[in-house]
Amino acid sequence: MGDFPNYDEVHVISDIHMGGKPGFQILRETKRLANYIGWVGRQRSGGNVALVLNGDVIDTLAEDIYGYVAVDEVIATVRRIMGDPSFSHVWQALATFVKLEGRTLVIVIGNHDIEMSFPTVQRLVVSYLAGDDLKARARIEFSTTGAGYTCTVGNSRVYCTHGNEVDAWNYNRYEDLAKVGRRLNAGRSLDPSEWYPNAGTRMVKEVMNEVKRKFAWIDLLKPETFAAIGTLLVLDPSQTSKITKLLPIVGEKLQGQKQVDQRLSADGFQPPEQNVPTPITVDQLLGPNLKAGFLNAGSASLSNADDMLLTAEENFNRPDRHTTSVDGTLGTPQLIWDWITGVDKDEALRRALKDWLVNDKTFDMTDEDDTYKQVTADVGPTIDFVITGHTHLERAINMGGGRYYFNCGTWIRLLKFTEDMLKDTASFKPVYDVLINGRMEAIDSAKFKGNPFVLDRTSAVSIKEEKGKVIGRLNHIIGDGTGEPETKQRVEKP
Repeated sequence: MGDFPNYDEVHVISDIHMGGKPGFQILRETKRLANYIGWVGRQRSGGNVALVLNGDVIDTLAEDIYGYVAVDEVIATVRRIMGDPSFSHVWQALATFVKLEGRTLVIVIGNHDIEMSFPTVQRLVVSYLAGDDLKARARIEFSTTGAGYTCTVGNSRVYCTHGNEVDAWNYNRYEDLAKVGRRLNAGRSLDPSEWYPNAGTRMVKEVMNEVKRKFAWIDLLKPETFAAIGTLLVLDPSQTSKITKLLPIVGEKLQGQKQVDQRLSADGFQPPEQNVPTPITVDQLLGPNLKAGFLNAGSASLSNADDMLLTAEENFNRPDRHTTSVDGTLGTPQLIWDWITGVDKDEALRRALKDWLVNDKTFDMTDEDDTYKQVTADVGPTIDFVITGHTHLERAINMGGGRYYFNCGTWIRLLKFTEDMLKDTASFKPVYDVLINGRMEAIDSAKFKGNPFVLDRTSAVSIKEEKGKVIGRLNHIIGDGTGEPETKQRVEKP
């Protein structure tokens, strides 16, 4: 195993999502994060310790950038994130970390921080964290080509990858990212029309960010299933046309191996090859609870939800439409919704959220979700520990044969709905009032039956050599982050 760096301990966190301006930020526990970084730096005195930031470290999709990828404004954008008062102490903690002997910081690319692949951004990060300290600069590594990061702890091989590599909606086209990097190095720019974003990026930039301006909590919900689209349609039916245009890409399978390999070229951006996707109908998007609300709302002449939404959209766009709201405004989302269904919005949202949580295993750390299945299927038998992120959902799974899989979850806010909350319209009313308020402050302060609405859950994975054995742990970082993490799952490699 001498081909890979060896550590006494590796600590992995993912999906920090530093980005956005106040009110638009989904990372909350920044002081805890800074203290945790300091805690990692104090471990194993005299030993070798790595801290792996396993993708989505920053979130440029939450920034006011022109287009889908920051190019000409990339340095200003990353500098803004580093200097934001909400995040600056995290970067200061990272700077302290890389100045410590025997410490290594590894930054793995995700799908919200693709600009980390640009040489200009990497130089900025290194200079910001290490200045002119050559030893500190050498302690910073980047993995931004889609290869993940491999190292060893004791006799075990550890493989870290973000996880979007197996997500057809959020796959990074690494050769195109390399072309952008070459352009920036060569003093050339990128016309926004040249960049073909993946479906996940388009959904965030074209739909989610607009809805998020009114409902700041929308991207805190997990998992991102078809029923999630139903929730978006309830909150803002005016997004219908954008959503339905994006949905065919759900079936997109990217053929990365067929992309033209132009290592010395910065030209020729091409949309990725796609399989012809199975058409996705609005009928499929709406779960049974929400669809029942549609079909029982008196629209007997319309056979399905596609017809309903199409008719509503056509009527909404007619110049002679006459429906008005109480304040005289034409075409508000509530009016569209009322016109389609006749279902009150609170009941529609309750139904949509119930559909979202059907057979829900979101918070089951042993659930073998799609990311687990697809990543582990592509990992060879010599890997002892596989660590991902991306889904924001922590996992600890025994793969058999002394091999283990972890998903290190996230540090952003997470919301958890219960059956009691969604039981009926009356029980949902206080929840609805918080959700429709929309502001992050309302979400943060909300409690139901004495329990906070926002889960206090910040996760990490550690792989350590202890007394000749290699121990893997899924941990919760608690309190102010300065103390020992709380172990949720412990495994020991035979």
